[in-house]
Amino acid sequence: MSNVWPHVALAELVTQRRDPVKIGSGVEYRLLGVRWYGEGAFHRETVTRETSKATTVYRVSPGQFIYNRLFAGKGAFGLVLPDFAGAFVSNEFPLFETDPERLSAEYLNLYFQQRPVWDYVEAVSTGTTASRNRWKESQFLAYHLPLPPLLVQERIVEMIGAVDDQIIALDAEARALTAVLRRRRADLVADDTHEAVRAEHTFDFSTGVRRTPDRATGPYRTPYLRSANVGYGTLDLSDVLEMNYDPVEREKFGLRYGDVVVSEGSASANAVGMPAMWRDELPGPVCTQMTLLRLRALEGVCIPEFVFHWSMWAYESGAFLDVAGGTNIKHISAKRAKGMAVHLPSLDRQREMAAELDTMESALKAIRVEAARLREVRARLLSGLLDRTIAIESAEQGV
Repeated sequence: MSNVWPHVALAELVTQRRDPVKIGSGVEYRLLGVRWYGEGAFHRETVTRETSKATTVYRVSPGQFIYNRLFAGKGAFGLVLPDFAGAFVSNEFPLFETDPERLSAEYLNLYFQQRPVWDYVEAVSTGTTASRNRWKESQFLAYHLPLPPLLVQERIVEMIGAVDDQIIALDAEARALTAVLRRRRADLVADDTHEAVRAEHTFDFSTGVRRTPDRATGPYRTPYLRSANVGYGTLDLSDVLEMNYDPVEREKFGLRYGDVVVSEGSASANAVGMPAMWRDELPGPVCTQMTLLRLRALEGVCIPEFVFHWSMWAYESGAFLDVAGGTNIKHISAKRAKGMAVHLPSLDRQREMAAELDTMESALKAIRVEAARLREVRARLLSGLLDRTIAIESAEQGV
């Protein structure tokens, strides 16, 4: 048995299908898109002749392989699922059917879920500008992929599918626990049996400093957080910038363990008010930019964990968005945030609430970590199966 599967041009294995339909008056057309990073096809929008600039769309059929010519380098590949029967695509989404005796559509889809393949496609895509690069059908058809026997293809699909089932189950569990956590957090944090006080009497506020050209250099270059570093209850510290903060500013704007940073402005309403807690992830001093609000527990009034869960509730409930001004870019001013109501329980009750909610947060984090680990396992498994560093003897013995 050869140790290398033959590499065959897709032109020998697939056939492009184009079923054009003229857009008619009074008819709705359900258009599909393809998500990046191997997430597959989805219902993007429904159009009519009055709302579409195009005059022709192309009918899809379940089982067809589809990709986005504009974003193939981002992994915009997938299959047309049975739920999308009767849907359509624009001209930017080529459709292909595989030769069922030589190539499984599911195997083809798995092959194009690999990041090295996306990187190659990105490198060879052509266009007038980087943002308009396209991987053309001629390039797709000229691409060579390893072609194992059909039975082996099916075994690879089966093995990866088993991992996918576990990932899907974990994702569903995470969504369910997230919903329970949000409801419980709202019950506890917005409990109106506790006295309502202004946020400025509960938390210490800071708005950080503005990034200016004169701060780009200096003797006190200091790491700082900005909105790009703050996610939904998490910090992304993969790209932390620096600017000059003098010693007085370091003391005033430096983060302390337990401080909560809140993204105060964004063009996306979904990002306004996203909070995260600082837990000394980087050695200090670390400061904040003006794009963040910093909330700190006032000693004797509240504990840091309460500040975090109140901020999470304010984001989840839309309370932060409600006090944001602006039109295109929403912005939470410190003045408006200070006037927000906080239902303030006793310190002992805050500790009880934090213990309950933190336990749920920890369980949720563990589920997400396991799902992320399985995604890494899946990527390594798929790569190993395709380059034959992981053998599939049981399937090959039946060939």
